Amino acid sequence: MDQDTAIAAFSALAHPTRIAVFRLLVRSAPQAVPALSIASRLDAKPSTLSGHLAILRRAGLIASTRHQREIRYEANLPSVNAMIGFLLSDCCGGQISHCQDILTMLGEETGA
Repeated sequence: MDQDTAIAAFSALAHPTRIAVFRLLVRSAPQAVPALSIASRLDAKPSTLSGHLAILRRAGLIASTRHQREIRYEANLPSVNAMIGFLLSDCCGGQISHCQDILTMLGEETGA
């Protein structure tokens, strides 16, 4: 991920509703979540939520698919991985042993 793409992704997340949507979709991965379910779970107005979803989609953080009249959203996990890789690529001057706290946290999150 280049710097401009990373800035766009981080900017898209710089809003309480958008980061809540993103976190919900990451937790739900790899399952897609219907837009109305997202609105209900986050207690957000569907009309307002659609704008936030569009911003996240343009930043490449989420993807959408249409199933008849329903639109489902999912986290774009390769993009999420690229964003995390961008953040950590220079971490600790390449000394992975200095990143143990991060690795431990990721292991706890995934149950590893």
